[in-house]
Amino acid sequence: MQRQYLCIDLKSFYASVECVQRGLDPMTAKLVVADPDRSKNTICLAVSPALKALGVKNRCRLGDIPAGMRYITARPQMKLYIDRSADIYGVYLRYFSKDDIHVYSVDEAFMDVTNYLALYGKTPRQLAETILEDIQRTTGLRATCGIGTNLYLTKIALDLTAKHSPSFIGALDEETYRATLWDHKPLSDFWRVGAGISARLARVGLFTMRDVANADEDLLYRMFGKDAELLIDHAWGRESATIADIKAYQSKTHSLSSGQVLMRDYDCEEGLLIVKEMTELLCLDLTEKGLVTHSVSLYLGYSGKDEVASAKGSTALAADTNLGNLLVPAAAGLYLRITDRRCKLRRVCVCFNDVAPEENIQMTLFDNERENMNNREIQRTVLDIKNRYGKNAIFKGMDLSKAAMTLERNRQIGGHRSGE
Repeated sequence: MQRQYLCIDLKSFYASVECVQRGLDPMTAKLVVADPDRSKNTICLAVSPALKALGVKNRCRLGDIPAGMRYITARPQMKLYIDRSADIYGVYLRYFSKDDIHVYSVDEAFMDVTNYLALYGKTPRQLAETILEDIQRTTGLRATCGIGTNLYLTKIALDLTAKHSPSFIGALDEETYRATLWDHKPLSDFWRVGAGISARLARVGLFTMRDVANADEDLLYRMFGKDAELLIDHAWGRESATIADIKAYQSKTHSLSSGQVLMRDYDCEEGLLIVKEMTELLCLDLTEKGLVTHSVSLYLGYSGKDEVASAKGSTALAADTNLGNLLVPAAAGLYLRITDRRCKLRRVCVCFNDVAPEENIQMTLFDNERENMNNREIQRTVLDIKNRYGKNAIFKGMDLSKAAMTLERNRQIGGHRSGE
């Protein structure tokens, strides 16, 4: 039996939520979601459809919007957007089991509707229309929907067909995909084909999915290794993975990471403070999740003014741990070893590699177990206080430094204002 999938995406989600909050029509109001307190270079999280129709690009910078254009600037409210996303997931649960839903992002989800069509006595398009109407009635938000016979075609139907359809619904199977999109340009419009892959394909004369499908497979494997298999399948409109496969997947290795983009250039000493702060918070995450690590990695991105673009490195500890008094010095030492002191820092990512359950801790002859137990208890107490009274209820003295970011980040969700 041929499977049928839906992929539903909320149109300009953040901007539409802000329009509904103001009693405005999300399709006609001119609104951007951005934090004007940062700078004119701040990136707009969302642009309403009406502004897009005037040529304003999604994810542009505030300063890129023409000076004479009238529009509303809405400060981000990430908590509100998450709540609305949960409301929409509630709509999906009226129709489907959670086992048949894969949440792809805060505003996009896949659904395997194969076994529901007979139940509701509807075609995939009729079922999509019903759900889109329910979303608008429940939340006031407009949505688009792709319909396909596999997950890839469903996503392509959403991105390249539905968003340009008057009904906001598009449908594809392998035959219609090849008939209508095989010669579509640019290749970077296709899911999982970024600008880099598109440019590499162009250098060997491949500009469309038809070109890729008919290309020498050995050439593609030499260019992309095992990833060529997925590229070739997608060129033909094929995809074997199902939502059940996604639900059953378990990664062999796990990591825990945190990253941030700094609002100005940071010198070496200020960057060291940021690394310490971020590592401290990740240690609390480890403790809360009952995990430990034995390896720390850092990625540092420098200002565009510097000749050196980035630096990265890793360091290993003698044993698994989640203690800040061990991991913070390790991360700080790694930072001082790999950073270019001449460069100004703009991006930092801290990663704990190969995390494992806390019960896997193996003591060594050099461990001071009493001290470790005391430090572990301190971290658990700090977590209890934060969970009960708020993230900024307790903090370290370094967090009051002028360059510190922890107190500000604790008021954010995903690096943006929570709205609370």
